[in-house]
This record gives sequence, C-alpha cells and structure tokens, in this order.
Amino acid sequence: MLNWFYLGLAALSGAAMALQGTFNAALGKIIGVWESTLLVHIIGTVLVILIIMILGIGFSNFGKLGNVPWYAFLGGILNVGIIYTLVRAIPKIGVGNATTAIIVAQVLTAVLIDCLGAFGMKKLEFHYIDLLGIALLAAGARILLLD
Repeated sequence: MLNWFYLGLAALSGAAMALQGTFNAALGKIIGVWESTLLVHIIGTVLVILIIMILGIGFSNFGKLGNVPWYAFLGGILNVGIIYTLVRAIPKIGVGNATTAIIVAQVLTAVLIDCLGAFGMKKLEFHYIDLLGIALLAAGARILLLD
C-alpha cells in the first residue's frame, strides 16, 4: 500500500533539489564552483547543529559510529560530488535538462539497488514491467531534452 504522506515528502524533496541546484549554480557563478560547494556545506552543517540543539536531540548517538558500515560514510563524499557537478552543469545545460538527467539516473540506480538489496536496503522483487517504466521515463526525458 502506497503511503501518500511519504510520497508527498519525496516529491517535496524533488522540488527542493531543483531549487537547490539553481541556487548553488547562481552562487557558483559568482564565487566559484569549489568555493560555493564549501559554503553550501558550511551552511548546511551550521543548520543541522542548530536543529539538533533546538530540538534537544543531543550528540550521544555519535557513540554508535563504530557500528556503521563503511559504505554509509560515502554519502558525504557523494554530496560534495553532487553539488559540484550540479554547479558545473546547470549553467551550461539549464535546470530542466540537468534535473531530467538526474531523475533518469536516480531511477535507474534506485531500481538496481532495490533489485539487489544492496547496501542493506530491503530487496524488492524485480518485475520486467520495471524495464518498461524505465524505458518510458527515458523516452520522456529524451522528449524534454529536444531543442
């Protein structure tokens, strides 16, 4: 059963990603790609620290870091790569084209992760109709990318 609340949260995240890429690209045009990537991470770090402090969550869970699988730490590295590549790509190809490429690559990767149950995720059964969905998504992306 599909949970509409969480689907809505995911959709909100997608909209935020398009805005984030736009804002980061605007920042990168003025202060530079690497400088904007650093600044975005500093701002995000300060915000998360404030949220943790305001909500009274505390930092005691950091004691569990030894239980975290090595690959879970790659998210921070990927985040730098994501922001850098968006800041480089969006001014050259536009927000719509960049976001379309992001979505197609995200869905392809996500289906693969689900089918394999990779990285500790729940393994979901693969259905050949998934390939049709991916093909239609790719066809839709191609239509959007026509000049």
